[in-house]
Parts: sequence; C-alpha cells; structure tokens
Amino acid sequence: MNKEEMKPHHVQQPVCVTRPAYRQGRKLTAVKVYTINQESQHLNIYGVPSLNLRNELKRLCSKYGQVLAIFVVPNVVTEMFTECYHVQYQRIQSARIAKRLLDTRSFYGGVLHVCYAPESESLQETKAKLLQRKKDVLNRLPKQIDKT
Repeated sequence: MNKEEMKPHHVQQPVCVTRPAYRQGRKLTAVKVYTINQESQHLNIYGVPSLNLRNELKRLCSKYGQVLAIFVVPNVVTEMFTECYHVQYQRIQSARIAKRLLDTRSFYGGVLHVCYAPESESLQETKAKLLQRKKDVLNRLPKQIDKT
C-alpha cells in the first residue's frame, strides 16, 4: 500500500515577508491568488490528530455551511500521528469561508492546514461552478441602459 505524495497545490506556502508595512496585516500570512478553477466546494484538511476526531471535525466544519460528506483520505502522505480529511460542502462560498477561518487553526493539539481539492470535483460540479461564477459576474456588472 503506497502512499501518494502531496499534490503541488496542497503544499502550504511560506509566509510573505516582503510586503510593505502598510499592506501587512496584524499577522504574517502567505499570499496566494486562486482562480475559479482552483477554488472548490471540496476541501482537504491536513494535520488532524489521529484520534478518531471525525465527529468533532464535522461539528467544527458545519459552522460554516452544510457539509455533504466528510471522510479520511487514505494513502496520502501526512505528518506522523496525523490524518488528512476530505470535506465536501454544499456551496462553494461555505468552503471559501471555512478555508479562510480554519487554515492554521489549532485543533486538538494539531495545527490544521486547509486547501482546496478541485481534483475531487465531478464534471457536473465543475460545470455548475463555472456557470454560477458567470452569473455572479454578470450580476455585478452595471446594467446597460437601452437608449432606443
């Protein structure tokens, strides 16, 4: 049973130390920009202690939106005594909020690393995500006034 290496987009980025002081927040953070293709309603949560914490993690994740599925990801390289969980939210906005608020959070003695998992999306989910983004962008554009 071989363990898979972590995908490049799942690797935690180092904090940015070259940002000007006026642009820096209260704590140092990594700077990463996501496209709509990289965002997903699927999240991988690394660093969960191997203590059978599925129910506790589900309770924590449910604060940010409806969780459709949560399970341990088998055969993935993790730190010793930790597990990686896969969480699927009903809405992509819930996943965005959960990612932002859960990343680098302390959880039962471990520090969580949360990343999007777009490789877990089905073709229908990807298509729905792109169509929803198109609708959102069109709604934000100023309405054209018909001058005829």
